[in-house]
Amino acid sequence: MLVIGIAGGSGSGKTTVVRALTEQLNEKVVVLPQDSYYKDSSHLPLEERQKVNFDHPDSIDFPLLISQLSQLKEGKTIEQPVYSYLTCSRSKTETVTVTPAEVIIIEGILIFTCAELRNQMDIKIFVDADDDDRLMRIMTRDIEERGRDMEAVMSRYSKVVKPMYLQFIEPSKRYADIIIPQGGHNRVAIEIIAATIEKALHKKSM
Repeated sequence: MLVIGIAGGSGSGKTTVVRALTEQLNEKVVVLPQDSYYKDSSHLPLEERQKVNFDHPDSIDFPLLISQLSQLKEGKTIEQPVYSYLTCSRSKTETVTVTPAEVIIIEGILIFTCAELRNQMDIKIFVDADDDDRLMRIMTRDIEERGRDMEAVMSRYSKVVKPMYLQFIEPSKRYADIIIPQGGHNRVAIEIIAATIEKALHKKSM
């Protein structure tokens, strides 16, 4: 089993890179998105839930993510939690069944900030992108998928997203083995990484 971490700022193109690698590696991949492991806030009033700082390491249930990663590495099937940005809570009734595969991809903005999780990764990739490009993607995503208006998106970006990126995410770039410039549009880098993964899998099987 090969564990790959893919980090980068919000809107950098991480999901695009994960999707491209998954397509190239076919059935060999399972993905553990950091977004599924936000701490449950259902015990808080909705107004308080909406103030959760999703860009701070304290918002992530790292013990659960690490535990489920360990189970997959042991060949066990897990029930991945389902988190909703609309309600800012974890589903009480719904999970996603994830079975072990040759490659486990962990994807998220904060995954390199946890040393215990980071140390379980065989390859660490940081997806880099210009601030303007990231902001445009964040605006599109938050308005279309998370029900926020333009004013709320810009306010959150200036007060939370950008400061947290500078404090936690950008510094975590130093842990990366590979940095992909131009985000998910860098097809050459993605193809090279896919070839590197195939080579690493071949070595592990020998």
